[in-house]
Amino acid sequence: MSKQKKKDQQYTHLKCFGIPKLMTYLKPYKGKLITMLVLGIVGSIIDISIPLFQQYAIDNFVVANTLKGIPIFIGLYILALGIQVASNTRTMYLASYVEMNIGHDIKKDCFNHLQTLSFSYFNQNSVGYIHSRVMSDTARIGELVSWVLMDSIWNLAYMVGAIIVMFSIDAKLALCVLAVMPIAALLIALCLNKLTVLNRSVRELNSKISGDYNEAIVGAKTIKTLVVEDKISSEFKQDTRKMKRTSVSVTRFRVLLWSSVSFFSFIALALVLWRGGILTQEQAFKVGKLSAFMSYAQGLLNPLLWVIDAISTLVNTRVNIERVTKLLETKSDVIDTPEVIEKYGDTFYPKKENWEPIHGDIAFENVSFTYPDGDEQVLENFSLNIPMGTRVAIVGETGAGKSTLVNLVCRLYEPTEGRVLVDGRDLRERSQLWMHSNIGYVLQAPHLFSGSVRENLRYGKPDATDEEMWEALRTVSADKVVEKMDKGLDSEVGEGGDLLSTGEKQLISFARAIIGEPRVLILDEATSSVDTMTEQIIQKALTKVTEGRTSFIIAHRLSTVRDADVIIVVKDGKIVEQGTHKELMRAKGYYNSLYTRQYEKEAIQGII
Repeated sequence: MSKQKKKDQQYTHLKCFGIPKLMTYLKPYKGKLITMLVLGIVGSIIDISIPLFQQYAIDNFVVANTLKGIPIFIGLYILALGIQVASNTRTMYLASYVEMNIGHDIKKDCFNHLQTLSFSYFNQNSVGYIHSRVMSDTARIGELVSWVLMDSIWNLAYMVGAIIVMFSIDAKLALCVLAVMPIAALLIALCLNKLTVLNRSVRELNSKISGDYNEAIVGAKTIKTLVVEDKISSEFKQDTRKMKRTSVSVTRFRVLLWSSVSFFSFIALALVLWRGGILTQEQAFKVGKLSAFMSYAQGLLNPLLWVIDAISTLVNTRVNIERVTKLLETKSDVIDTPEVIEKYGDTFYPKKENWEPIHGDIAFENVSFTYPDGDEQVLENFSLNIPMGTRVAIVGETGAGKSTLVNLVCRLYEPTEGRVLVDGRDLRERSQLWMHSNIGYVLQAPHLFSGSVRENLRYGKPDATDEEMWEALRTVSADKVVEKMDKGLDSEVGEGGDLLSTGEKQLISFARAIIGEPRVLILDEATSSVDTMTEQIIQKALTKVTEGRTSFIIAHRLSTVRDADVIIVVKDGKIVEQGTHKELMRAKGYYNSLYTRQYEKEAIQGII
């Protein structure tokens, strides 16, 4: 095999391990890592020297029965201890610094990278999976390159140094001690392997229990109304019992591991006492040397345990490195070209001075679309011209795929074929942020950020004045909601807006969507989860806020979109009809039957 081929294979292995990506995070802290390396070696040298001090003291002071030279000895001993304390303190500080900063850097990059990914990534990956990558995995990587690295340096240096000193004292006695190490290493490796499996089970069970907690809290109302407290409690008990049994097994193996290390340490110590005692009796060995040798023999297996444990940690952390690397290397399905970024900037560094004003003319030109995680074509050669100020309604039954068109307009997805034009230019010729900044989006399930009403409104327009906020609130009749709150605009809305009703959250999110004067307004079933009175308020506000704006209204209730300029009918992910309400009713197609069924149902329920 050629040298180049071997190098390529080695690099491929490292790439799979995630090392090249990880190295980019180590470079800024190269100086501190080198300092940790040097200080770790210094600390281990001092630790190796302590038994030699002990040897000197016994042979020159105790056995010789004299105190001559003891002040210098004490001074050197204190100096060695001072160097050890200083190096250990500095090393621990550097390890903490590297751990915190590398963890911070990777978390920041993961979070920022997530902001650039398209919707398809979040559709295909659960919140728990993403959260674990950003929080748990990055923390383990930070710990690996700091504390595990520091411990490995110290223990390796100590082992090598101690073995060298032992051979310099007595080679045969050193071989006796080293004969124990392979057996001890094998037993330690077997125990650590089992511990790794058990620890992985504990982490998985812990995640399951956390999920149970979360589900029980979030779904508390549902649990009570279904009267399934006993079932939920039983499942929770099963998980916690399993967690307890596994944790006890972990403790047992840890006890076995440390007991084994102690056992082999005592064997090594016994060998030293046996062989060293004979040599001492024969006066071929001084008492001080025997004492130092005993210290090395007894202390040699603990570093061996730490080294094997570090190797095990490295292997286990490989999964964390690979998962974080995979996240960071995930490419978005929607990306701006280098030319677009050069002119308009990107998500985090926009060049707003180059952004052209948007009028709101939108056109679909022979657009075909298939979702990245699907095989079925949703749109096929779809064309539609939407002049500025047009009200477009998208209707269909639940799950029919009504959001596809607006996702393409928002450039949350790219067309598989064809083009989406805004003001006569392909959306791909402008930055994503440019389009997103000109869209007001009101979701079916409103989400407010933790904080005050004022802070939430400023997500729509960061520099909004109080006057502009109240104007936006009045436009959608949300001013009455805020006025009755204790602190007005400074009132807290709670986590996710939980301190407000669904209708109140929807009105505030509506005001947030329009405060920035967007040229394109999207209402994604914005009235489906509110009460009838709130729906009537929103419907009245629609006429005013959509005036002069291109608007897309996704609706399940057809009676709310009869006045739309064009109605697009979606069925099973396909556009089956389009036209005005009158045109579609005259066609007596799917829309006609859908509208008629809903009308009859609403008439019976007294909604209309």
